[in-house]
Amino acid sequence: MPVKTLPRSAALAVAAVLAATACSGSGDPAASGGADKVTVWIMKDSVTDSFLARFRTAFEAEHEDIDLDIQIQEWDGIGEKVTAALASKDAPDVIEVGNTQVAQYAASGGVRDLSDKVSELNGGDWLPGLAEPGKVDGRQYGIPWYAANRVVIYHKDLFSRAGVTAPPKTQAEWLAVTEKLNRGKTQGIYLPGQNWFALSGFVWEEGGDLAVQDGTAWKGALDTPQALAGMDFYRRLQALGKGPKDADEAKPPQAEVFAKGDVAQIIAVPGGAKIVEELNPALKGKLGFFPVPGKTADRPGAVFTGGSDLIVPEASTHPEAAYEVVAALAGDTWQTDMARTMSYVPNRTSLAHVIQDDAGTAAMAAGATRGRATPNSPQWAAVEATNPIKQYMTAVLTGADPATAAATASRSITKTLGS
Repeated sequence: MPVKTLPRSAALAVAAVLAATACSGSGDPAASGGADKVTVWIMKDSVTDSFLARFRTAFEAEHEDIDLDIQIQEWDGIGEKVTAALASKDAPDVIEVGNTQVAQYAASGGVRDLSDKVSELNGGDWLPGLAEPGKVDGRQYGIPWYAANRVVIYHKDLFSRAGVTAPPKTQAEWLAVTEKLNRGKTQGIYLPGQNWFALSGFVWEEGGDLAVQDGTAWKGALDTPQALAGMDFYRRLQALGKGPKDADEAKPPQAEVFAKGDVAQIIAVPGGAKIVEELNPALKGKLGFFPVPGKTADRPGAVFTGGSDLIVPEASTHPEAAYEVVAALAGDTWQTDMARTMSYVPNRTSLAHVIQDDAGTAAMAAGATRGRATPNSPQWAAVEATNPIKQYMTAVLTGADPATAAATASRSITKTLGS
């Protein structure tokens, strides 16, 4: 799922919530009475061995004419491998791809249009952060599979000591609470200066975007008033802690910083709490979650949605059987199983209730209703490769004029998207 070299932003966005490695299986057509062998590529660490085993057993029992050959793929180098497969005459039948990858693959012309299946898959209820990037030029190529997005993980004891009795519901409350927490040795929030995923949400919350389509062309949009307002909110929040202005959440790993016990909040996927507790067992049971607040209390703030979609290559030798696999994985039974097994957000808003018993996943599901993905341009991966957004953020946080820095970053984005 997420975008380095190719759009692996979806994979990075959910990496902290993945719990176990997956395995591959292969079917023997001779042993299955001549059933059609349907090859399915699943990305490493997306789901557990046990989930795949349950799915394969149940699916093959219900479809005696289909033999599943599930093959696990590594994220490193997957872009080139998928692109080659889509151009070949011997492609797999179903491929899991990052939600932000669909546009790039669809541009190759080798992905089957599944628009006529949207209604029977309850597409009107899909999470927008998965459905929208799967739709290119009005056609649905990617079928949403699972989602993960960032929430606020907070230290309950530090909130209590500061007299904060409930998580904030609006951005204004969030700033006020964080300022109250940011006293003495306690950081109100640890927010590194280059967390562009968090910035994206703030920009979207203001009605802006990272880039917009102008006819058939794309252009950077960080210099719009709305996007600048999102950056200004980021600046104000980031100042209420000691996060570095020139690094992202991986340098140093923010879980390690949070685990020291003197940080009140971080923005991360819920699985990050498990990492923190492993690093500092004394924090077990002391961490809470709430959705990233929005401008008003009636809904959470916009967030970047990472996750995966399922595609069927045009070169699939068994397209009807491939669709049956996609429909099963995207359907109620296996969406529920996967959400509970992996602490993911299901692909449909009406299924959010299946993970309400897990506080972190419930907060994530609430935020997912406002989820978005990166601009749906086939060239977006190239933007992330150099990432002028990070450079822009650091420039603003270190005193540069926001409008000037935003215009520079927008020109860079426009140039890359037009190449």
